[in-house]
Amino acid sequence: MGIAASIVIVIILLALSAFFACSETALTAASSAKMHSLEKEGDRRARLVNRIRQDKERMIGSLLLGNTLVNILASALATSVMIRVFGEARGVVYATVLITIVVLIFAEVLPKTIAFHNADRAAMLLARPVRAFLVVLAPFTTAITWIVRMIIKAFHADPGSVEIGADIVALRGAIDLHRGPEEGVDVQRAMLRSILDLAEVDVSEIMTHRNKMEMIDAGDPLPKIVQHVLQSPYTRIPLWKDDPENIVGIIHAKSLFQEMQAHGGQIGGIDITTMVTEPWFVPNTTSLADQLQAFRERREHFALVVDEYGTLMGMVTLEDILEEIVGEIDDELDETVAGVRRQPNGAWLVDGTVTIRDLKREFEWDLPDQNYSTLAGLILYESQRVPEAGQSFTFFGFRFDVVRRQRNQITQVRVMPPRKHDSVEGEK
Repeated sequence: MGIAASIVIVIILLALSAFFACSETALTAASSAKMHSLEKEGDRRARLVNRIRQDKERMIGSLLLGNTLVNILASALATSVMIRVFGEARGVVYATVLITIVVLIFAEVLPKTIAFHNADRAAMLLARPVRAFLVVLAPFTTAITWIVRMIIKAFHADPGSVEIGADIVALRGAIDLHRGPEEGVDVQRAMLRSILDLAEVDVSEIMTHRNKMEMIDAGDPLPKIVQHVLQSPYTRIPLWKDDPENIVGIIHAKSLFQEMQAHGGQIGGIDITTMVTEPWFVPNTTSLADQLQAFRERREHFALVVDEYGTLMGMVTLEDILEEIVGEIDDELDETVAGVRRQPNGAWLVDGTVTIRDLKREFEWDLPDQNYSTLAGLILYESQRVPEAGQSFTFFGFRFDVVRRQRNQITQVRVMPPRKHDSVEGEK
């Protein structure tokens, strides 16, 4: 073979090497979410990319096999040419240096850089030729994959094992890396994180405590009950009998109004017990994801929360769960309770009943909430005492001043968040 022909073949082999390197990077770095979305829209190239990536071992093995073959062949031919031109001693040195530089720049770094920055487009463009190449090398790739698996098993490793929760961790990382207009992105990040948290948060952490529940005594006169329903901002109100914890039913304002209409607007002939619905009790350990699914299946919007002993703890609504995702939902009948007020010195006056989750979502404060749900709970748990008004604590870089206490309940706290350059290490 002549020197000119050998050089042409070396150039072709280097081009193939660049193709394999570019394909490996593009198919590995392409966005799975975007390829899935494009496939659902009918894009055939995206569907082919997804099919190729279904067996990543085969894909990577084939591309590496092709890349190794063409690089070795290119090195051998280049060495042969250099030996004929410069002699054996110098030819080997020149060939080694030249092929190393050319392969590194033009067959590795350059194509991989281009593919990395245009991964989605490059993956769809190269999918067809890669697919053809995978079919041709299928027998060799299968044999190589089998040998690799045997070697891995010999060292008692499981090549197919995946760390539990790895996908969720990757998804959380992707949410943190999400970029865009600052104001909109903050809201989007908070919503996406909240969706992932639904399976980890119990209804007890977001419920309305029984002390704050609006309820009606079944023993009250009918006019008083009707007046209560009319003045209430809520459409569903628990009805209790003899004891506030003995919930016997739920009054729906619409049912009451329909009954009044059936009696010509008069309340004299109304039997309140005929329009109440049976209360639905759920355990306080039910996750928000499970409760949301239960709401959908039962077509309910309201449930009462009980502990392991059957004691009433509070109530949870569909709106409460939705607010965990999208933030507070206020309508014209909602009673707006601030709960958090900014002070001129940068501190915040916070009601003790405000939840840690709301503070984290609103201000992105780095506070744990595994062992408590409210700000008062945090102070009680971390201080291991019931503090007096005027006492101060420092936890997780935040300063907490107990402003007001009623009996054993912390009702108001002044919170001074850490400055950005301060350490957030917790101390007591």
